[in-house]
Order: sequence, then C-alpha cells, then structure tokens
Amino acid sequence: MSGSTDRGELKIESQNVKTAPGVELSSHQKTIVGSVLDLFAGRPSLAKLGLWKDEATFADPITIAEGRAKYEAQWYGLQSAFSEIERLSHEVKDAGNPIRMDMETRYVVKGLGKEQIIKSEIEIWMEGDKISKVADKWDGKLPDSGIANAFRHLNAVSVPKMIGVPKNAEEDRQRGNQ
Repeated sequence: MSGSTDRGELKIESQNVKTAPGVELSSHQKTIVGSVLDLFAGRPSLAKLGLWKDEATFADPITIAEGRAKYEAQWYGLQSAFSEIERLSHEVKDAGNPIRMDMETRYVVKGLGKEQIIKSEIEIWMEGDKISKVADKWDGKLPDSGIANAFRHLNAVSVPKMIGVPKNAEEDRQRGNQ
C-alpha cells in the first residue's frame, strides 16, 4: 500500500489487517486502518497524517486533540514518550462508519522502563475518503467529567509546544518516518 502525496510517499507498514469473521474492508478502508495501526505503533509520517482532515480529532483518556497541529503532535509524541511500542493484537469488528477495532498494545515508558499494556476499542470516523475522528477508548471507555476533559484539552495544547512535527517529507525521512 503506497502512493505519492505532497507530504511524502504513503508507505503503510501494517499490511496484514485482521478482521472478525464476516467483516470485509474495502481497499481504501484497509489503507486507513493500516495507517492508524502504524500511528499507534509509533510510526507516524506526514503522508499517513495526510489521510486525515485538517479539522479532525484524536481522543483518548489523556487528550482531546482537535485540528492538525494538535493531533499530529500527539502521534509524533509517541516516539518521544516510549522506548518500545508493540502491538500484541488487533481485530476489525465493524467496517461501518465508524470502523471499529479492538487492539492490545504494550508500551514501555522511555527513561523509566515502565511497561504498560493497554486494551483499546478504536473507532475511526470518516468523512468522504478522509479520517475525521479517531477515538481510543481504553478498556472501552473515555472519561466524561469536566475536570478530566479540562486536563485532556490542556494536554492537547501543551504537547504541540514540546513536540516538533516535521515541516516536509525530507525532514520526515531524516527522522526515519518514511
């Protein structure tokens, strides 16, 4: 799965997208799911993030990142936060809108060596051929209290100030993200 964009060449590493019995994905859905699996594995690229709408949202229990500058920093930030990211399993269980997928991932926090296994329900919302929202529900849940959401929005604002996102495909390649 590759193609050229103004953000570099689209190279999807997660080619073997597993689906539940009876679930069929179109070739574009396989590209979308593969790109999201790559992002969760700490393998971002400008080309993969080019599959997202500029105003898209990424939400998980620690952030609500709305808009390209915020969600791109979250994905590139995984490389800074974790020394190891290993996808233990995944399975697409619904090919609708949203595409729903179960995923289990092992993360090792950089510098601390602390290992954490996260079981997620992932929802990928599409508008046309672009991603409009990805929700990562740890243990099937997202927080919904005002205080938790305030901290999630604060994270979305602070991470882009600390994490540099490549400006172009060449800078992305130099970081090893192509």
